[in-house]
Amino acid sequence: MNISYKWLKEYVDFDLTAQQVCDALTSTGLEVDALEEVQTIKGGLKGLYVGKVLTCEAHPNSDHLHVTTVDLGKGEPSQIVCGAPNVAAGQKVIVADLGCVLYDGDQEFVIKKSKLRGVESNGMICAEDEIGVGSSHDGIIVLPEDAVVGTPAAEYYHLESDWLIEVDITANRADALSHWGVARDLYAWLKRNGYQTSLHRPDCSKFKVDHCNLPIDVVIENQEACKRYACVSISDCEVKESPEWLKNRLSTIGLRPINNIVDITNYIMMAYGQPLHCFDADMVKGHKIVVKTMPEGTPFQTLDGEEHKLSDRDLAICNAEEPMCIAGVFGGKGSGTYETTKNVVLESAYFHPTWIRKSARRHGLSTDASFRFERGVDPNGTIYALQQAAILCQELAGGKVGMEICDVYPEPLKNPVVELRFDYVNNLIGKDIPADTIKSICESLEMQVLSETVEALTLEIPAYRVDVQRPCDVVEDILRIYGYNNVEIPTQLKGSLVIKGDEDQKHKLANLVSEQLVGEGFNEILNNSLTKGAYYGENDTLVHIMNPLSADLNVMRQTLLFGGMESIQHNVNRKRQNLRFFEFGNVYTFSPEKQNDEDPMQAYKEQYHLGLWVTGKRVEGSWAHQNEDATFYELSAYVENILRRVGVKAGVLVRKKSDNAIFSDALTIENRGGKKIAEMGIISKKLQKQFGLDNPVYYAEINWTALMKVIKKNQVLYTEISKFPAVSRDLALLVDKNVEFAQIEQIARQTEKKLLKKVELFDVYEGDKLPAGKKSYAVNFILQDEEKTMGDKQIDAIMQKLIANIKKNLNAELR
Repeated sequence: MNISYKWLKEYVDFDLTAQQVCDALTSTGLEVDALEEVQTIKGGLKGLYVGKVLTCEAHPNSDHLHVTTVDLGKGEPSQIVCGAPNVAAGQKVIVADLGCVLYDGDQEFVIKKSKLRGVESNGMICAEDEIGVGSSHDGIIVLPEDAVVGTPAAEYYHLESDWLIEVDITANRADALSHWGVARDLYAWLKRNGYQTSLHRPDCSKFKVDHCNLPIDVVIENQEACKRYACVSISDCEVKESPEWLKNRLSTIGLRPINNIVDITNYIMMAYGQPLHCFDADMVKGHKIVVKTMPEGTPFQTLDGEEHKLSDRDLAICNAEEPMCIAGVFGGKGSGTYETTKNVVLESAYFHPTWIRKSARRHGLSTDASFRFERGVDPNGTIYALQQAAILCQELAGGKVGMEICDVYPEPLKNPVVELRFDYVNNLIGKDIPADTIKSICESLEMQVLSETVEALTLEIPAYRVDVQRPCDVVEDILRIYGYNNVEIPTQLKGSLVIKGDEDQKHKLANLVSEQLVGEGFNEILNNSLTKGAYYGENDTLVHIMNPLSADLNVMRQTLLFGGMESIQHNVNRKRQNLRFFEFGNVYTFSPEKQNDEDPMQAYKEQYHLGLWVTGKRVEGSWAHQNEDATFYELSAYVENILRRVGVKAGVLVRKKSDNAIFSDALTIENRGGKKIAEMGIISKKLQKQFGLDNPVYYAEINWTALMKVIKKNQVLYTEISKFPAVSRDLALLVDKNVEFAQIEQIARQTEKKLLKKVELFDVYEGDKLPAGKKSYAVNFILQDEEKTMGDKQIDAIMQKLIANIKKNLNAELR
């Protein structure tokens, strides 16, 4: 949710800086993800000044260019070549000085000293569209005589920057999906922390009915899905471009202005959290709106031109003959507002969140409106939002209200009532908070005190707080305003001794490996176990959420990969390219063949995994080392270090080539029984492109649960370092191209189990000098006897045996 700092100040009084507001919001549970200064005009008109044209003469080598001298108030006038037909001496103009950056869409160009047809030019006299203050390109901007030379253009145009606050709204905080909602929380925090403040929003005193010539009847047939529906008609509207203030409001938070009517509905939604929809009143056949479901398979075309088949569980907004809109989700083609529209109908409603959520998922549609409706809007805010929208239509489109507001509300929703005991609050928080502080916080959050005793408060909770239904919910609200940091950490810790088990060992080693990875330059990340089903495609082993909060959180993850890719994308988009991430977490799978009604959990499996991500530069900006990209071999070394750290013995695991589609090239590590322990490789180009990443991403995932079983029976033995030297022997082996090094290692370890300490591949060669279908492996073997020095005869015997077995099993030759 994008919040404008200036917009926020319209509803709550404060003198905090933008950063202080961010800190306050985060402390109340509205975590701020980013803070960015924005300008309504790209670049903020930096490097542009008011200048005066002192002289203007024809260019000696052009019939349309002029050579001017312009005073910028900086001493010596600047010579500027200008091609505008309306340039003349004595004019006050806007000039881009040397070094100024101008923008054309996403492209930018810098004003530099140049020569035009042989004459030097030291700047540029600008037209409206060239600097973003208008769309005209007929000629340069000519300012009034009273414009002061040298004034920065930003100051002349009264251009002010704003701060964009990006707030991560949790799924339960539907009340904070608007500027007004965020203002309410900020107001409570300000009151709690002793600031002089007030909370306010425009009243509806300007709303009036001009005539009743455009009545619209409303019928709610499905009262389960639609609890409240209100509408009002506006006649004689002029659909046109919105005024600057409205376009700036929407542009600042990332919405594209369309026209004044549509912009008004978007403004109201972002201001007060109530989605609105506008219909062309002349297209509402029969001047009647019916809220109902349609027969299964009813064809419906949305505003984007896509064809949909309505389900009998999709709530539709219909006229007397046909559906006009999928309620709360998307408007239909022909039902919107167009340049020819004169009369509009504004809709403001409260739809059941579950109905909207299921319709949005069913049709694969996600809009700002559905996002709010499926989380629960304020049923008591429908009329206020409708009146404010009508007032703006009167002011900005010249419209006239053509009817009394039609408000159909068959069974008003009751506000929850909660009894809150003071001792319950203190026990749950772990600190004694004075009763008057508890009451003050509740009142600042617009909870009405119905009754009060020495022991408790009886509170009526506002309808817009869909997440506050129980005493514990109220305590959570109190604590976030009171401040988690104000609850002291206890000085005593009470516990009981328990026997160390497998889980303890698992977490002990996980902590050990975490410290090792941090020492190697990694950062730990923690992602949600809920993820996007679309990542996995058609997959019958996914664990689906029965009632998902959104399409992005509809399944349990089967791998840690995608959460880490999202984290990499997030960082790369913020100019952090060189990344080392690791994450410990559970993954989940479903086995359809194991479904059992008597034991439903038998089909589900949860395992603990470790994921590693490496991308960008391994070394960058070092005086002692040239820049070096990360590689797969670096990742492989990290994985091998982990296996060695937890005590995996040499030869216990087997390396094989992996055919997993998420990788372009990869290895899998298995135990002797074929159970996959780890997989590592280079993320495929397709997946890399899906996340918008340019640099290769190297990924490894270790099945920590399976790895713990491999080392479960390991005993830590301390032995004296051998006094006898190790012996190194190299072999150059000519093998078939399909032979893997893992096969050579396996044969070697089976041949000599006692004295062979290490087998390493140190070179691979494929080229024209080798027979077709062949490649060369250069392999190093380390032999060592712990009890004596090995003799040449013993070494040669072992090596001959190794060579014989490799030749026999792999059809290899010595080079």
